[in-house]
Amino acid sequence: MANHKSAEKRIRQTEVRTEVNRARVSRIRTFVKKVELALEAGDKTAAAEAFKLAQPEMMRGVSKGVLHRNTVSRKLSRLSLRINALG
Repeated sequence: MANHKSAEKRIRQTEVRTEVNRARVSRIRTFVKKVELALEAGDKTAAAEAFKLAQPEMMRGVSKGVLHRNTVSRKLSRLSLRINALG
């Protein structure tokens, strides 16, 4: 239990930020999942469209500090390679 006012405030802030960050990461995962599903279905145009929507969302996660820059770059690179590999 917190003994100082500032520590109590920090606890409240952490709870709020945790919820926001969880929602943000969950949203990013949903966008990535849409790309994955389109890839599994073999639909190149749908995968490319989903990728165009997922890319800024993932980069927003980087700017907000919930994901690391290199992690997002790696995932985007691998997704684009898979999309381009579709015939």
